[in-house]
Amino acid sequence: MNTHIPRVDFGRRVLVLRHRRIAVRLQWRSVVVCTVLAVAIAGTAVLAMMTGSYSLSPGQVLSALTGRETDIVHDIVVEWRLPRVTAALVFGAALGVSGAVFQSLLRNPLADPGIVGFTQGSYTGALIVILVVNGTYVQLVGGALLGGMATAVAVYVLAYRRGVQGFRLIIVGIGVAAMLESLNTWLILKADLDQAMSAAAWGAGSLNGVSWDQVVIGGACIAVLLLLAGMLSRPMRQMELGDDAAASQGVRVSPARLGLLLVGVALTATVTAASGPIAFISLVAPQIGRRLARTAGITLAPAAFVGALLCLASDYLAQHVAPTPLPVGIITVVLGGGYLGYLLFTEARRRL
Repeated sequence: MNTHIPRVDFGRRVLVLRHRRIAVRLQWRSVVVCTVLAVAIAGTAVLAMMTGSYSLSPGQVLSALTGRETDIVHDIVVEWRLPRVTAALVFGAALGVSGAVFQSLLRNPLADPGIVGFTQGSYTGALIVILVVNGTYVQLVGGALLGGMATAVAVYVLAYRRGVQGFRLIIVGIGVAAMLESLNTWLILKADLDQAMSAAAWGAGSLNGVSWDQVVIGGACIAVLLLLAGMLSRPMRQMELGDDAAASQGVRVSPARLGLLLVGVALTATVTAASGPIAFISLVAPQIGRRLARTAGITLAPAAFVGALLCLASDYLAQHVAPTPLPVGIITVVLGGGYLGYLLFTEARRRL
């Protein structure tokens, strides 16, 4: 593989990786930002595996990860804490990419799967499997996917009027989200007490009890979806210039938009099936990633790294900083709500 770094490309340094006829362009600042975020993620992950009722040193954690520990330290790190850390990283990255896809498609910083109803639709499908069917984890994943996809189709059809505009889709999505939220509350209230308590706690978005089976199944699905999102990233950026401009460059706009929509919904639904709806990461991560990388539009890699770091840090705060362990979704709502208020305030000032 040959590497070439041009000095100037529209005012930015760009890293170009070439292998035969395949070339990948990476903005140099984005590479640096992702590297720094990866270091922060590694440090936070080690801290999370050190901290708990049985405290460990960094050396013990690293020894367990490299297979040099065989006693209780190995069980604590590899069997108990590592699945949760891995789930936080994988699910956070998936939510970050999902939010980046929707914000790019709709060209709106408020385009979030939770705000436009897709997360609530996945939650509805999962609740039906939990409370009505009493199904397995695989059925739970299928229910969440079907619920998210059905909601996406409903929102798309209701918002369609000689095409789909981002603002109209967001307004329709907010209305559908409100109706689904009421339906979810009704399903929980009509269920048995034990099932209702379990579903309500799961609905807050929690990584408690995450096992390697859930991490492997969910991680495999997310890895495929992230690969598809990467393959669609080029037409996604071109469509930010408008459908006509993208079509003039050879992009098949309708199939590309449909593919991106399906990938974004599937990422959200997979995370919802595994851990419940974790709010606001998909809203916040793409915007923070864009500001750090200083890109003109939304890019997937910084959003994924920021999402992973936010989810991991929020789960650490939920476990160890709060007086009692909390679902990670509660911490992300607090952080995301504050950021949403800041975003609305800055947008309002910009329009004055």
